[in-house]
Amino acid sequence: MKDLFKEVMGMDGVKGVLLLSFDGEIIFKQFSSSPSNEPEKKDWGSFVASLDGIRETDLVFNSGRIYIRRSGLGYLLVVMESVVSVAMLRLNCDIILPSLTPVKGSKGIKRLFKK
Repeated sequence: MKDLFKEVMGMDGVKGVLLLSFDGEIIFKQFSSSPSNEPEKKDWGSFVASLDGIRETDLVFNSGRIYIRRSGLGYLLVVMESVVSVAMLRLNCDIILPSLTPVKGSKGIKRLFKK
């Protein structure tokens, strides 16, 4: 998964990426430097529950921004400085999101007639 987020992490000003399941479990995390607060010790379940129904949002703070995007596996959080181009980040996320869908196995004879 590290290769999947290489383009996002390579953007100037992006500090880290966090992929959370719909239950609030950390699926993947990658930061350019060690975060001051360890993400594993946070209660992400209540945070994810508060995002119910949100497809995309951008939270702006004094010290930076958090871009949140819903995927097939859960929520993608990108921690960044305020100077990062959101349009470029959206484009990169549009490319990544199809890879973040759960694999569904085909059943019976339907697997022979895939499109």
